[in-house]
Amino acid sequence: MAESVGQGERPGERANHPGSGRRKAPNFPKGRQLDPDARTRVRALLAGHPRQRDMLIEYLHLIQDRYGHLSADHLQALAKEMKLPMAEVFEVASFYAHFDIGLDGESAPPEITIRVCDSLTCDLMGAQKLLQNLPAHLGAGVRVVPAPCMGRCDCAPVAEVGHNHVERANPKNLSEAVEGGHTHPHIPEYRDLAAYRATGGYGCLNDCLSGARPVEKVIEALSDSGLRGLGGAGFPTGRKWGLVRGEPGPRLMAVNADEGEPGTFKDRHYLESEPHRFLEGALIGAWAVEAEAVYIYLRDEYPAAREILLQEIAALEDAGLSPHTKLHLRRGAGAYICGEESAMIESIEGKRGLPRHRPPYVAQVGLFGRPTLVNNVETLFWVPSILTQGAAWFADQGAGESKGPRSYSVSGRVENPGVKLTPAGITLRQLIDDYCGGMAEGHSFKAYLPGGASGGILPASMADIPLDFGKLEHLGSFVGSHAVVILSDKDDMKAVALNLMRFFEDESCGQCTPCRNGTEKAVQLMSQGVWDRPLLEDLAGVMADASICGLGQAAPNPLLSVLKHFPEELS
Repeated sequence: MAESVGQGERPGERANHPGSGRRKAPNFPKGRQLDPDARTRVRALLAGHPRQRDMLIEYLHLIQDRYGHLSADHLQALAKEMKLPMAEVFEVASFYAHFDIGLDGESAPPEITIRVCDSLTCDLMGAQKLLQNLPAHLGAGVRVVPAPCMGRCDCAPVAEVGHNHVERANPKNLSEAVEGGHTHPHIPEYRDLAAYRATGGYGCLNDCLSGARPVEKVIEALSDSGLRGLGGAGFPTGRKWGLVRGEPGPRLMAVNADEGEPGTFKDRHYLESEPHRFLEGALIGAWAVEAEAVYIYLRDEYPAAREILLQEIAALEDAGLSPHTKLHLRRGAGAYICGEESAMIESIEGKRGLPRHRPPYVAQVGLFGRPTLVNNVETLFWVPSILTQGAAWFADQGAGESKGPRSYSVSGRVENPGVKLTPAGITLRQLIDDYCGGMAEGHSFKAYLPGGASGGILPASMADIPLDFGKLEHLGSFVGSHAVVILSDKDDMKAVALNLMRFFEDESCGQCTPCRNGTEKAVQLMSQGVWDRPLLEDLAGVMADASICGLGQAAPNPLLSVLKHFPEELS
C-alpha cells in the first residue's frame, strides 16, 4: 500500500518527524540553477527552429556565433530547451575544437580570436614564428591560438580572423584585418544557378527524373568510367551506389565535405567555384538510391563555401530542381575524425564524432539507422560530366592503367602550388615539372607526402611511381585524398614526422586506447634527440593493428616512413 502524503507536504517530500529516519528535502532543486535571462536569449535564437536532437551542434553554433563563446548558462538553457541532460550537451560541445566553452567564474574570451594554422605546410612556411610574434604585435584584446589545417595550404601560412581567412599571413595583413573589422568570409566569384543552367546544367538530372535515363544505365556508366571515391578510400562509385540501392528502404545520403587531411583543399576549390556541378551530382545520387534526404557535412573552416551553398541550395529548391529529396547543410565544428564516414554520421546526428564499430557498414545501417550512401564532394562533382559525355570520355583521361582526370592538392616547396587537374596516375616528378613550375627557388627536391598526413613520406628517389590507388601500398604509403606536400633539402624529416604525429595526437577522438595513448606516447618518444627505434616500431605496430579506425591505424605511417627511408637522419 502506498504511503500517504502528510498534510502540508508536497509529493516527493517527507516531514522530518521524530524517529522517522527521514531528512526533510531541500526547498530548491539540486544541480545547476537555470538562468532565466540565458534561457530567454537561447529561446530567441532558436525561434522557429525545431527542437530536434540532431540539431544540437547547429544550435551550439548559433549561440557561439551570437555571443562569441558558450557560457555554462548558455549550455544549461540549451539543454533545457532540447530536453537533454546538461552532461550530454557539455560532452558534445567540449568534443569539438571550435566551440569556446566558458565554465563558472571564467570571463568571456576576447572579441576577436586569430587562429594560426600550424599543420605541416604552414609550419614549413613560418607558422611557429608567427604564433610567437603575433601576440606582442597585436596587443591586448586579441587572442592568438594555434589551429589545425584550414584547407588553404597553397597560400601558407594561413590564419583566420573570426571567419575571415588571411592567406600568406603576416603581422601586417593580420593587423589590417583586425583594425578593419574584417571578420567575415570573403566570397569568391563562382558560377551561380543561372550561369550553370545557361550551359545545360541540371539537364542530366532532369533526364534521370523524367525516366529518360534508367537508373541501371546510370550506375553502369559510373562503373565503366572507373570513377572511385576521391575522399581517400577509392571505393568504386558505381558499385557503392548499387550496394546501397539494394538495401531495404527508406534510405538516406550523406556528403563528406569535411576534408580535414592536412594538405587537402581540392573540395573547397570546387565548392567555391562550381557548386552546382557538385549539387547536381548529389541530386543524381539521391535519385539513384532513392534517398529521402541528403545531408551535406561541411567543415567549419569553409565559411565562404557555406554561404555559397546556403544561397544556391535555396535557389535550386525555389526552381523546383529537387522534388525527389531534401537537401540539408550541416556544419562541422573542428574535428578531423569526422572525415571518417561513421564519425561524420554521428556528428550529423548531433553527437560526438566517435567512429562506429563495423560491421554493420553505413551502407547497411547509417544515418538515423537507415542505409546511407556516403560520397565525397569531388566524386559527385564528376557525375554529371560522366553521364553527359560518356564513361569512355572520363576513363580515357587517365595515364597508363589509371582512369579519369584527378585533382591533386599540391603545396610545399614548389614554385606554383594549388589544385592541379591532371591525368590520374601521373608521377610526382611530372606533377612538379609540368604542373607546378618546378621546385621553389633555392630548394632541391628531397621527399614528398603523396596522400596528406596519413599517407606516409617517400624520398625523391621514388618520384617516378604513378600517383594512384594501389600503386604505393607496397611501400607503406598511399595517395588517399591526393594531398601532395613537397619537401626539400631545407626540411628535417624527423621534424616533419613529429609535426604530423602531433596533429594526430590532437585530433584523436580518444575512443580507443591504442590511438589515444599511442599518439601521445609517440610524440614523447619522437621529441627526444635520439629515437628509440625498437620501441617506436613496437608502438607503431600496436597502433596500426588495434586502433578502431583509420586515424590510429595510419598515424604511424610518417614515423615508419622516416625509419625506413631516411635512416641517416635518425642519429
